Amino acid sequence: MKPIIWSKYKLELLDQRLLPVTIEYVKCSNYKDVADAIKSMVVRGAPAIGIAAAFGVVLGALEFIDEDKIEFEKKMQSVFESLASTRPTAVNLFWAISKMKDTLFDCLNLNKDEIIASLEKKAIEILDEDLMLNKKIGEFGASLLPEKCSVLTHCNAGALATAGWGTALGVIRSAKEMGKDIKVFADETRPLLQGARLTAFELMQDGIDVTLISDNMAGYVMKLGLIDAVIVGADRIAANGDTANKIGTYSLSVLAKEHKVPFYIAAPYSTFDLQIKSGDEIPIEERNHDEVRKLFNIEIAPKDVKVFNPSFDVTPNENITAIITDKGVIKPPFIENIKIMR
Repeated sequence: MKPIIWSKYKLELLDQRLLPVTIEYVKCSNYKDVADAIKSMVVRGAPAIGIAAAFGVVLGALEFIDEDKIEFEKKMQSVFESLASTRPTAVNLFWAISKMKDTLFDCLNLNKDEIIASLEKKAIEILDEDLMLNKKIGEFGASLLPEKCSVLTHCNAGALATAGWGTALGVIRSAKEMGKDIKVFADETRPLLQGARLTAFELMQDGIDVTLISDNMAGYVMKLGLIDAVIVGADRIAANGDTANKIGTYSLSVLAKEHKVPFYIAAPYSTFDLQIKSGDEIPIEERNHDEVRKLFNIEIAPKDVKVFNPSFDVTPNENITAIITDKGVIKPPFIENIKIMR
């Protein structure tokens, strides 16, 4: 099941809001459709958001290619800004848009067909590269796990969040392919239940042993000795290794540290934002308060109760055992070793 399908200048995105009950694709025929799909979380997961935005740029170019050169450049700047404004935390979004900007700048003097072809080629390269990088992350990460291992994961950093293999779940898939005996505990991940709806769904489809738990059970299962490692994805990693990921990740890192359970981040190197020194500089998206007040559109809290709904939190580097990337495994001291990996 592909989360992103590109064919004949049409983009189809698997509507992850409906999984696992309904499998349905949203068709995007212009860049505004893509921006809306990213903002409303039809597509989610840092790598997948970047890929979708890259194809959104292609659709924007198709829409405005018949304008004169000056007007085309002006309209394309609006396309870039619209896509970049959708989700502030995931740095892969800005990385992909930057790649598309560079490609457009390099081909502006070509004819119209060549401009479109160049942009489409770059977007496809971003998609294909993500799948390749995920496989490398999986291989590096799987080597860290013992032959028999019980892994706790949070949110969904799997095929649905990427081009089709996964970062955190890619490590689990690769370990399984190596013949290791892998069991998974998946946090449900409130408020949108990506762990319950997506991670459990993915792993069951792959025949990987998965047990679903509520978020507030994580400490107890660690105390019982049921967890050998925690593996999560990332939306942005600072130069010192501080990592932004789905809300609740920080709490897991504290629990893992307390119970001496290795805590791993799995992400492509494009997730690093070396322009920021620490996690204090990472912008944290706050989403609609009804995501907490309601569950599948059913009110579960007083209608007017105040809500705080940050989509991400930041795990400090001292709580992280290692960061698994497509370039290799980065261990402390993170500031020095991240620079070396670069």
